[in-house]
Amino acid sequence: MSAVSDRLPTFPWDKLEPYKKTAATHPDGIVDLSVGTPVDPVPELIQKALVAAADSPGYPTVWGTPELRDALTAWVERRLGARDITHRHVLPIVGSKELVAWLPTQLGLGPGDRVAYPRLAYPTYEVGARLARAEYEVYDAETFASGAAGTELDPTNLKLLWLNSPSNPTGRVLSKEELTRTVAWAREHGVLIFSDECYIELGWEADPVSVLHPDVCGGSYEGIVSVHSLSKRSNLAGYRAAFLAGDPEVLGPLLQIRKHGGMMTSAPTQAAVVAALGDDTHVREQRERYLARRTALREALVRHGFRIEHSEASLYLWATRDESCWDTVAHLAGLGILVAPGDFYGTAGETFVRVALTATDERVAAAVARL
Repeated sequence: MSAVSDRLPTFPWDKLEPYKKTAATHPDGIVDLSVGTPVDPVPELIQKALVAAADSPGYPTVWGTPELRDALTAWVERRLGARDITHRHVLPIVGSKELVAWLPTQLGLGPGDRVAYPRLAYPTYEVGARLARAEYEVYDAETFASGAAGTELDPTNLKLLWLNSPSNPTGRVLSKEELTRTVAWAREHGVLIFSDECYIELGWEADPVSVLHPDVCGGSYEGIVSVHSLSKRSNLAGYRAAFLAGDPEVLGPLLQIRKHGGMMTSAPTQAAVVAALGDDTHVREQRERYLARRTALREALVRHGFRIEHSEASLYLWATRDESCWDTVAHLAGLGILVAPGDFYGTAGETFVRVALTATDERVAAAVARL
């Protein structure tokens, strides 16, 4: 059996530890804008739903309760504009990272099969391919989606194409036209699309569109699945609450595999998700918090000499001083501010840092003052 180090890359966040120690020595304490974990309270109506379902001694089902599936289908139609969504079109998952890491394995991919993901991307796309021992490669999502000459992907043995809009880390949003062109290409070549849309409710300067929108997919979900999370829109990162929506011919086999693997969302979490997806008020309130933090941090970073690129959506600012990202990380750590180096997300990010909006108002104000 091969060593873990042979199969997986170095866990990126371990590299940040020395800078975290430096930032922590600031007299007023560290401002951690690196990982992007929610810090605001879980909305009360969601907590109450969780507590009310606490007496759940039996095993939950992998597919979820009928009430959960009703909530998922209703949200997908209301929020994404999708049509004719049934229970067969949705599947709960135990947080989106679990799905990303194990999807190629669950799809039965292996040596000789290819997985492609954006050149600036969440590192777990690569991890998922590695765990399945499949081949992996990056592509330029923006130029590919634009249809520019010379940017085509080789479809040979390409079994899984990851999209990510809004993007983590850049906040870039693929337009409806770009998504439509990509879906058409994938269908022409028989390539399965999984679209990571976990930040779709956090558009600031753009209105993100799902691959499930009829203007994109033509009203057919063949060969496309979207991935959604409640971690950021409802502060439920600690609940591990997420779901898939799309092609029943893909989700059906995944459901069977996940039954065998015992990949089930806890019963109290399922009840909490029903409450969360049925309420839009707490989402608007959380958006307002993030927008205020985004405005303050963006203005402070620009005054400090940074240039912000993309960042029209998601929970991050993609910032650069046109130097090595690690020099920027060190500079900000000296101010007691911890950010993520851009090369965590691919070599194309080596002169950028990712600045998360997930800190309290008090900590964001401290960062602004230091900048």
